[in-house]
Amino acid sequence: MRTARALHLVVALVALTGVAIELVTALVEGPGTAPTHPERVVRLFSYFTILSNVLTGLVHTRLAVRPDHDGRVFRVLHLDALLCIAVTGIVYHAVLAGLRELTPSGALADLLLHTVAPVGAVLTWALVGPRPRTSTRTVPLAVVPPLLWIGWTFLHGTWDGWYPYPFLDVAELGLGRALLNTGAVAVVFLLLAGGVRLLERVLPAAPRGGRGPHDAPRPVGASAGPPRM
Repeated sequence: MRTARALHLVVALVALTGVAIELVTALVEGPGTAPTHPERVVRLFSYFTILSNVLTGLVHTRLAVRPDHDGRVFRVLHLDALLCIAVTGIVYHAVLAGLRELTPSGALADLLLHTVAPVGAVLTWALVGPRPRTSTRTVPLAVVPPLLWIGWTFLHGTWDGWYPYPFLDVAELGLGRALLNTGAVAVVFLLLAGGVRLLERVLPAAPRGGRGPHDAPRPVGASAGPPRM
C-alpha cells in the first residue's frame, strides 16, 4: 500500500497547492477585475478548474490515508474527482490554453491545476485505483455536481454578467450557443465515465493489498454493516 499512499498524497498536494496559490493571489491582490474583493473570491471558486482540483485534493487526501477506502458516497466523489479533473485538463489544453498572460505564480498554478493534477490523477487511478468502483448507479449520480455547477454558472452570470469561461458567456455567444458548448462538455464527461467503467472491467482490481466490501465472502453470520462514507 505504500506506493498507493505516496501517489495519492502527491496528487493531493499538487491539486491543493495550485488552489492555494490562486487563493493567496486573490486575497493579496485585492478585487482585481471584480467589483469587490469578496466577489473575486466567489469568482475564483466558480471556476470548474478550482472546484475539480479541490475535490481531487480532498479525495486523494482520504486515499493517501487508506488507499482501499470505499462506500457509496465515496464512490461517487471519487468518480467525480477523476472525471472532473480529466475534463479540466482536456478542455483547457483543447480550448483555453494561451488565452491570457500569466504572472510567474499564475504560470505555476496553471501548470499544477491544468496539467500536473489531471495527468497525475489519471495515472494514479490507472496504477493503483481504487477500482472497481463504478456501477450503473454511480455514473448518473456523478453527473449531478457538474449539473449544479452549470446551473450556478448561468445563474451567477445572469446576476452580474460574469462567466468563468468564454465558451459559456451567454452575453457574448447567446444562450443557445452557450448551452450547445455546455452540452459538448457534458458529452465528454459521459464518454469518460463510460471509458472508466469499461476499463474497470479489463484492468485488475486495485489496490492489490486492499479489499472492497464485496470482493470476498464474509463469514457466516457476519453483518455487512452500513456502507462507509
